[in-house]
Amino acid sequence: MVDNEHGGTDALGVPAHDFSTNRNACGPCPEAVTALQAAHLAQYPDPQYTALRLQLAAFHAVAPERLVIGGSSSELIHRLTQHALRQGATQVSLPRHCYGDYAQAAEVWGLRRSSRNTPWGDGLHWACEPSSPLGREEDIWQGLPADACHHGLVLDCAYRPLWLEGPAPPRDMAALWQLWTPNKALGMTGVRAAYAIAPEGTAQAQINALRALAPSWVVGAHGVAMLQAWVTPEVQAWLARSLETLRHWKGRQLALCERLGWAVLPGHQANYFVARLPLAQADMAARLAALRSQGIKLRDARSFGLPGHVRMGVMAPVAQAALARAWLSLADA
Repeated sequence: MVDNEHGGTDALGVPAHDFSTNRNACGPCPEAVTALQAAHLAQYPDPQYTALRLQLAAFHAVAPERLVIGGSSSELIHRLTQHALRQGATQVSLPRHCYGDYAQAAEVWGLRRSSRNTPWGDGLHWACEPSSPLGREEDIWQGLPADACHHGLVLDCAYRPLWLEGPAPPRDMAALWQLWTPNKALGMTGVRAAYAIAPEGTAQAQINALRALAPSWVVGAHGVAMLQAWVTPEVQAWLARSLETLRHWKGRQLALCERLGWAVLPGHQANYFVARLPLAQADMAARLAALRSQGIKLRDARSFGLPGHVRMGVMAPVAQAALARAWLSLADA
């Protein structure tokens, strides 16, 4: 069974200082919160999400027929996997270190995992940029065939709006499936809603088949309100300002890791990174549990294939100070 561990709220409740998720720590976005508060809750949303798809399509400058609304990125990961299976896919390729739901969906739907070193062929291929947990550019592009849209390549864009180290690299987005999850950039991961954009030229019957795999009203009123707010100039302006704050906070957090003797893995481009802790692997679980008891949660990166490491979302200075105090008190105990 695939290890499908997640960060964030757990059996102990909401952590006071949660470094375990990659959400924008400047959020929740106030303008998006206002939109949620004004959401119409008395009736169902339009089951076809007609107005929402038009707004998202205008934002991305694509035809609205290419938009598929989803309950979350995880829901769309499972739906895209099921759809690929129904279209004849027998295998899935994944980045070496990646979000566990890709593999979990493949296991549930019976797709075998293939190596990125094998030739491209029929199947489903996942990429995430910036990658999770490492926050780097993907290494898939050099081997990408010219007709990638025929090979089921899905680019998970969950963290693309949170690119901090210069602009995100240009990609031929029209040739790829795109998966967008704005709740992370807006700092409101408690609201679940996402959308996919089909590659240009995808047969409408294929897009309709993917839509048909969803239950009715897969996104409720709050999710619709968040996605509609996401494309407004006011929210995009807030996001741009938040990135400047996150860059400042990230610099402080990297300096803190250096003072604590934590070895940060290079190449990170986003509002998160991976660090190796100066602990024996046998001591990791106990130390992370001790931190959690003090309201501080770090994401154990063993589920990503990186034992002895943690993934750290960039947090505000007050949270960084709390982490330093807790870590030093445990080290002295």
